[in-house]
Amino acid sequence: MNATDRTPADLLRSALAADPARPLVTFYDDATGERVELSVATFANWVAKTANLIQDGLSAEPGDRVALLLPAHWQTAVWLVACSSVGVVADVAGDPARADFVVAGPGRFEAGLACRGERYALSLAPLGRRFVPAPPEGYADYAVEVPTHGDRFAPYAPVDPEEPALIVAGAEFTSAELVDRARADAPALGLLGPGSRLLSGLPYDTWEGLSAGLYAPLATGGSVVLCRNLDQAPEETLPRRIDSERVTATAR
Repeated sequence: MNATDRTPADLLRSALAADPARPLVTFYDDATGERVELSVATFANWVAKTANLIQDGLSAEPGDRVALLLPAHWQTAVWLVACSSVGVVADVAGDPARADFVVAGPGRFEAGLACRGERYALSLAPLGRRFVPAPPEGYADYAVEVPTHGDRFAPYAPVDPEEPALIVAGAEFTSAELVDRARADAPALGLLGPGSRLLSGLPYDTWEGLSAGLYAPLATGGSVVLCRNLDQAPEETLPRRIDSERVTATAR
């Protein structure tokens, strides 16, 4: 990664330039048996489409707040970096009533209705499938809308790294603070540089979970094996996964 990178979107661009084919996020859901592996290029494509949806579909502007009512999931990671690409604030598990827009997953749809702005629903079904027959009332289906948006993204206004980018567990971070803190976390997480592979079973509702599950691997040229519902997996699952995924460090 480049020392000049000041936002998560910058980190992703550097990763894309360095090695677009390498894995970036490998996601497991031990409640459903799902496994999804996203290369840097595939992840960046999802981020570009989602950022275009935020900028053009929602008409969001820098400084607007998006409440992300989502668990640790590969699509949540996409939304986090897409928000930073546009300059909107990702409020993880934030109050929908105080947000300009809301993005919600199963179990959070009713709470999300408190947002008066536009709302997107994610099924979180394997392979990001759409809702059948229709999304929850009051929501648009992300899986239906996002494919219609472009594979390249350019913000209408430059993103200021000193402006707020993330709110989690009551703490607010600018893009620059987020990047600096992720880099500082890396050694303790066992992320020692490119090629490091961190398995995280932490939720995304704390900085520690977000850092281990996305930002620190992205900031150091590493990758993450993101595990949801790891507590539902048989006892022998974790050591096998560590071996098969060539994990170099864990955060649980």
